[in-house]
Amino acid sequence: MTDTPDTPEHNEDRPDWAKPNGPLRSFGRIKSRPIKAKQAALFDTLMPTIAVPDPKNGPIDIKTLMPDAKGAWLEIGFGGGEHLAHQAGQNPDMLMIGCEPFLNGVASALRHIEEGELKNVRLHADDARAVMAALPDASLDRVMILFPDPWHKARHNKRRFLQDETAQEIVRLLKPGGMVRFVTDWFDYAEWTLERLARTDGLERIETEGEDWFVAPADHFVTRYEEKKLGDTDPIFIQFRRT
Repeated sequence: MTDTPDTPEHNEDRPDWAKPNGPLRSFGRIKSRPIKAKQAALFDTLMPTIAVPDPKNGPIDIKTLMPDAKGAWLEIGFGGGEHLAHQAGQNPDMLMIGCEPFLNGVASALRHIEEGELKNVRLHADDARAVMAALPDASLDRVMILFPDPWHKARHNKRRFLQDETAQEIVRLLKPGGMVRFVTDWFDYAEWTLERLARTDGLERIETEGEDWFVAPADHFVTRYEEKKLGDTDPIFIQFRRT
């Protein structure tokens, strides 16, 4: 890995939303209830061994994270880590990079990783956009964004994770043929996302059978969060492919 200091010159290479102190937060609280002692201990024992290198230190070389990986997937905002752990278990040859600023969620993910003895997961306990900016072009096979904060009020829409700029960054990161999967249970966010991905150069929509966007992909894993049905619609699945 090339160790580049976080200098002003280096920051100029980043999108505005990935510069220090620059981006609007696209997520809410970072901690709620006290973390259980066993899970808290994993921050000292397991987390240092699977943490993604700090993107503030410069570009991240994916090969150093898992040299024998056949490819790499990125899950943005993995919640409690159930989906990330499931996908890691089903795809042991793929490097799974998970980003989540909510510390209780990170603690839960660490538990799943330990219990599943998963060796192909790397975590970043902070904003995914910094990691994205530090990853090289065409380095990912899949990007997954499941049930992100909807930020309903019009004045807060600018805090939604999926913006034109992030869609363009996803295109940069995906290999040709790579896929982005977006899932939400809020209808207006689905329309917002579909509009932005559809107008992003380098992406083409993957139509589900019968063009029904309520049809879950075959490898989708239903988490406890999804089962709560907190939105105003059944989960909507939007997928695009890098051309």
